[in-house]
Amino acid sequence: MGDEWICQSGAVLECVANISEGRNREVLQQLVAVCADDLLDVHVDPDHNRSVFTLLDVDAPRRLTRQAVELLHLDSHQGVHPRLGVVDVVPFVPLEGSTIDDAIVERDAFAKWVSSELLVPCFLYGTERTLPDIRRDAWTLLQPQCGPSIPHLTAGAMCVGARDYLVAYNVWLDASASESSAHEIARAVRGDGVRTLALQVGDQWQVSMNLIEPERIGPDIAADRVIREARQHNKEISRCELVGLISQHALNKISEQRWVELDLSTERTIEFRHQHGYTFVA
Repeated sequence: MGDEWICQSGAVLECVANISEGRNREVLQQLVAVCADDLLDVHVDPDHNRSVFTLLDVDAPRRLTRQAVELLHLDSHQGVHPRLGVVDVVPFVPLEGSTIDDAIVERDAFAKWVSSELLVPCFLYGTERTLPDIRRDAWTLLQPQCGPSIPHLTAGAMCVGARDYLVAYNVWLDASASESSAHEIARAVRGDGVRTLALQVGDQWQVSMNLIEPERIGPDIAADRVIREARQHNKEISRCELVGLISQHALNKISEQRWVELDLSTERTIEFRHQHGYTFVA
């Protein structure tokens, strides 16, 4: 794809924008269109009513954000996943020799643009605080660091971050799992490189995870933890789901014999998509 995905500072950055829309295919097509060749992946989840856009550089996130704010309305949104806004989470991630300082520079520039151009308040996370801190304290103990002091009428607020690479990963429990067992399993798995939420999706419960050190604690280890804890409750898992992309290096640490079971493949790596591009299929 060349130099169009290198920001002005010369840093190579990825942006993983979480948009509060996962059902309206016509709207999703419009959001995809403005990303153009900077789009690496879209993971659409109708139950969460949420889509994860994996993007290159810093221009595509702005185009996507402007379009989403124009098209979407938070007051009509219904979905399993917690959210503060129609463009809910916008983290910038350093790649290929770039640093977290590079990501912080672009995070701050993006938040200033959003708050001045679109009048949407932004909560910042990274070295100062975590995304879970914002989820817990927004509008009570914590006020926006950029923009208005009240939510945008239709767009709400944004969580804009700078973070290291992570893997978003879901493990679905079998249909017999109860609310209490799902929350107990999620609590038991949480920690040591894994953040968890227990979410009810249709008639099943899901352990939704962020693997914040995926080259140490990858999908195989995280899934095995859920399996072990589920069996303590006489439950099994029904399937695993990669949300977005994984690095080739993290994938290489996992036995290829388990890739299908864990919803992994070379075609789902950041490196493969950088080289071959991506086409969204509605």
